[in-house]
Amino acid sequence: MTTDSTLILIGHVAGGFGVRGEVKITAYTADPLALTAYGPLLRADGSHALTVTTARASKDGIVGRVKEVETKEQADALRNLKLYVPRDRFPEPDEDEFYLADLVGLEARDPEDAVLGTVRTVQNFGAGDMLEITPATGGPTWFVPFTRAAVPDLHIADGWLRVVRPEEIGEREPD
Repeated sequence: MTTDSTLILIGHVAGGFGVRGEVKITAYTADPLALTAYGPLLRADGSHALTVTTARASKDGIVGRVKEVETKEQADALRNLKLYVPRDRFPEPDEDEFYLADLVGLEARDPEDAVLGTVRTVQNFGAGDMLEITPATGGPTWFVPFTRAAVPDLHIADGWLRVVRPEEIGEREPD
């Protein structure tokens, strides 16, 4: 069990590959083979999930052997298992770079500096990254696209970002 409370989702088990117990893992990293460099992969609760022992790149991730699996049936049983690593296993980003996970917990402020809420999650439903905001005044969460127009200022070190809500951007009507 890890003591780092910030776990980063880096992939999921797509299922077994072949008949010899290899596992196919869909990677959410720029370089799929990076999955092998982060050490043991964890479950969402921080408990141990898998240790990749050998891997080769595939179309959407990696195919390889993991210490915990010997048969195709065992590999298939892990299908859809989400895989995480603690944030501190990642290299520090370069200046003016950040990990999307670093946005979670930041205060969201409007153009007049009023606090709107807090970034709850960063989601991607297929059309780009979206920030889910938990309102400071309570009520349901809401989403804002993670674009330069909607989030013009990032002050990660200071713990906040600027949010311009879509109606303030002048969202155009569909054709």
